[in-house]
Amino acid sequence: MTRELVALEFETDGGLGPRARIGLIVLENDQTVEHEVRQVLRDGVDWFHSRIPMEDTVDGDTLTAMEADLPAAARLLPTQFEFDAIGYACTSAATLIGDAGVAAAIARHHPDVPVTTPIAAAAEALRTLGATRIAVVTPYSEDVTWPIVDYFEQAGLEVVSVGSFLEPSDFNVARISEASISAGVRTIAAAKECDAVFVSCTSLRSLSIIPALEAELGIPVVSSNQALIWKLLRLAGVDDSVEDRGSLLTR
Repeated sequence: MTRELVALEFETDGGLGPRARIGLIVLENDQTVEHEVRQVLRDGVDWFHSRIPMEDTVDGDTLTAMEADLPAAARLLPTQFEFDAIGYACTSAATLIGDAGVAAAIARHHPDVPVTTPIAAAAEALRTLGATRIAVVTPYSEDVTWPIVDYFEQAGLEVVSVGSFLEPSDFNVARISEASISAGVRTIAAAKECDAVFVSCTSLRSLSIIPALEAELGIPVVSSNQALIWKLLRLAGVDDSVEDRGSLLTR
């Protein structure tokens, strides 16, 4: 048999993401972010993920070390895709590195793309929901938790109660049960009168339990991933209402 390769004609179109293309930089050991993004997928909106190196132990040193790796992680999101928005999916590291530091690192390869982080998105989300007195639940050690509190207070929000699971392993944080997270939210919400609860950390599996908690407590509950998804969609010009994932995403 004579070998012959037939040249086939083709046309190109706009590719995936005709409504929006969103980039997401996820921690090397994260188990949760992509799972929760899949819960709010919208037609015509595509998410492209890159990973960034991260030690399993969450502390100030391991978190701030990621700043040096952010440009390389951003470069793995191809510039040819013309992203509408890019997010860095680490609440605690973004808090310590700072919004400007994160944006500058990503801008080295995507200079004209809007950038956000879970902590910046959460502060905006809480204000959008009309919250002024908030309770905060984290999985972190004290030295990582208090900068989260400071960020919100500098953003004009009063933090009235704080609780943490005090778990240093990011792998274990992703295994904290939804029942435990719900119980933690109830405990901290009951400690002092508040008008919203923030559940910090992209590894905590919080998105699917938010509607039941809001119905029970009568106040908004915002998680890191929920706020990040909400803000990235809005930056990309997607204002769809997403049902059954909390009051923030129905706005």
